Amino acid sequence: MSNRFFHPLTIMLSALLLALAVPMEGRAEVFKLATIAPENSEWMRSMRAGAKEIKTRTDGRVDIKLFGGGIQGNDSKVLRKMRIGQLHGGAFTAGSMMSFYPDLSIYGLPLLFDSQDEVDYVRERLDAELKQGLEEAGFVSFGFAGGGFAVILGNAPVRSLDALNNKKVWVPEGDEISYAGMEALDLSPVTLPLTDVLTGLQTGLLDVVATPPVGALVLQWHTKVKYATNVPLVYTMAFIAIDKKRFDRLSDADQAVVDEVLTAIYKKIEVEKSTEKEIA
Repeated sequence: MSNRFFHPLTIMLSALLLALAVPMEGRAEVFKLATIAPENSEWMRSMRAGAKEIKTRTDGRVDIKLFGGGIQGNDSKVLRKMRIGQLHGGAFTAGSMMSFYPDLSIYGLPLLFDSQDEVDYVRERLDAELKQGLEEAGFVSFGFAGGGFAVILGNAPVRSLDALNNKKVWVPEGDEISYAGMEALDLSPVTLPLTDVLTGLQTGLLDVVATPPVGALVLQWHTKVKYATNVPLVYTMAFIAIDKKRFDRLSDADQAVVDEVLTAIYKKIEVEKSTEKEIA
């Protein structure tokens, strides 16, 4: 039969079969990761450089797309999008992952540590165990980046617990431990996602927040407060978490490249934090 008599459906099916015949290893695995970190932050610059290195070293087989500035929503929204496959990972705080792995909250217990030296001693012994537990919960991580101690910020001095009476105190969304602690102290906790705190300070929905000073600068909260209480209230940390099922689709060699590059980024962040501590 002449080719001119081929049915269009036959041609379409043939094209589909040819497409399916392309080896899977030749296709790029795209990982969409989200964070609230601003686009011009050091974290985003480091991650974009890391993504470029990963793509080069895997010959394009692994392509990491980064969405900064909170454009994909807060931690809970990012996790929901991960469940339906719209995103594959992100940068999270420990509190946002408590429903998956409650042990992560151990570093963030209020007033647990008195100094960075105490934190360093404990982390040397627990980081690896927490990383393994997070993987068993379905997430691959590449180390934890300490954010320093959260301190109390507000528009009036806080020299005692009484100064917090009748003040609307921010509690991060999902942080059940801090919320329970506030209630036990007869304070007035207000739960908001991180992305809404600046608006809360602007509108009077919040009177008091707690965050490391560097976080207040990056997130512009410092523009809405006048006082800081220099008490190591809570130790903070953040980390990348990628859906393990998605990550397991990579070859062992490509997994090793991703792990090496992203782990190096987080180690660099930790070294810079240690240097800042020594200079201070």
